[in-house]
Amino acid sequence: MLLEMRVADLGVIEEVSILFGPGLTAVTGETGAGKTLIVGAIELLLGGRADPSIVRPGSDEAVVEGRFLTGDDEVLVRRVVPRDGRSRAYLDGQLATAAALADLGSSLVDLHGQHAHQNLLAGPAQRAALDRFGGVDLAPLHDAVESLAAIDIELESVGGDERARAREIDLLRYQVAELDDAAIEDPDEDDRLAAEAAILADAGAHREAAGAALVLLDGDGPVSEALASALGHLVERPPFSDLADRLAGMGADLADLSASLRVLAETVEEDPARLDEVGERRRLLAEFRRKYGNSLVEVMDYHRDAAERLAGLLDHDARAAVLDAERVAAEAARVEAAGVVRDARRRAAPDLAARIESYLRELAMPTASIGVSVDGEAGDDVVILLAANSGAALLPLSKVASGGELARAMLAVRRVLTASPPTQVFDEVDAGIGGEVAHAVGASLAELATHSQVLVVTHLAQVAAYAHSQVTVTKRDDGEMTVATATVLGDDERVVELSRMLSGSPESGTAQDHAVELLAAASASREA
Repeated sequence: MLLEMRVADLGVIEEVSILFGPGLTAVTGETGAGKTLIVGAIELLLGGRADPSIVRPGSDEAVVEGRFLTGDDEVLVRRVVPRDGRSRAYLDGQLATAAALADLGSSLVDLHGQHAHQNLLAGPAQRAALDRFGGVDLAPLHDAVESLAAIDIELESVGGDERARAREIDLLRYQVAELDDAAIEDPDEDDRLAAEAAILADAGAHREAAGAALVLLDGDGPVSEALASALGHLVERPPFSDLADRLAGMGADLADLSASLRVLAETVEEDPARLDEVGERRRLLAEFRRKYGNSLVEVMDYHRDAAERLAGLLDHDARAAVLDAERVAAEAARVEAAGVVRDARRRAAPDLAARIESYLRELAMPTASIGVSVDGEAGDDVVILLAANSGAALLPLSKVASGGELARAMLAVRRVLTASPPTQVFDEVDAGIGGEVAHAVGASLAELATHSQVLVVTHLAQVAAYAHSQVTVTKRDDGEMTVATATVLGDDERVVELSRMLSGSPESGTAQDHAVELLAAASASREA
């Protein structure tokens, strides 16, 4: 619902702020006062085209701001139209595009009349309207379409088309074969090989170092002799008994160390062939990491996944045969469901057309004809057609030339349908009508306002009388500049404004009595 709108420097409007309530609001005023600018301002908030010529003379830019209620949340929309340069749009204070405003606006407001923003003119909206009216059950068709799509996805996942599948099988066969041959089973293999290579690459020097150490450490070496001599000096001398025990332990440890060193020295042998083998294996592992993963863990994971993918592709023919059979059945189910939906839509179309026509009879279009065409496999191509006069060709609503006829047709359609954007705006809906027909238009708008917020720009008192609230647009001209203002009217002020609309004489007692009667009759009609 539109809660509030502020307009500055737009056409003849210098600055106007309007609070809107629920129900039906009538916007009235003398011809040329600027009533349609209010609708134009709303259209700008909905992403409509911004023409720099709408900027008020002497101003650098026009600004329109709107506060909408959507559910429990408020949305702030702002549009700035500079005299020079591109317009700017804002949502909740953040920069946005006009397209973003249009996307949001399509769910908030419908404009009916000479303006471009009319949600119900779009084919999908008309199809949805027919489905709501006819209670068309789309679930079986949706389920059938989803089942078919799932099968197509699975068919694609098992290999796509035959040539692509053959190419992928050849590549995977090669990759799996070379990974099988490599037989990588240990993610730490390269670390172990690196350690082994470091030993093999310097085996001679390792043995020489071990031999030199053994000369010093074994039983005849200077280290062992020095340790034995030191022990001889201290043994059986009570002050040094603890130290003597420690020296004896060191001797035993030295003997063990020498034995271990001798064993290791004997195992270190020069083996150029093994060194080459280790190097070649490490180069192979490096190549696999380059091709299949950053680590041997990733290489092993790729090996497993590739083998599983290859097995699935090789099993494609059997699986594809099953899926192909399932797809034939799913396509048949989809076609059948589409036919059911098409038939349901075609059955509902004449009833929808008749209901809309019945409302048009009340809206000064007694010879108008409505058609609802349904084409396509599932009847997806739904178009509401209008022939405004006898003998005229049925044309899509989007091609109706008269703004007043289109607005009344939209009013009739909205009377039939309950699901629509929460705010409906009508301009020119009362073009070319009067008398009892004007009462019918007002009553129709008031009925629509029982479940939507409705704004109507009108020059007819009979229509305005049905409004729950009324905004009048007036202008003053001081010879140099024209300025328009908008005012929400109180009860007494409404009587004066309706008097002006009825007779052109707002102070006329007779006209005011008539205005009071109109308001009372409209109120009684709304409450009936």
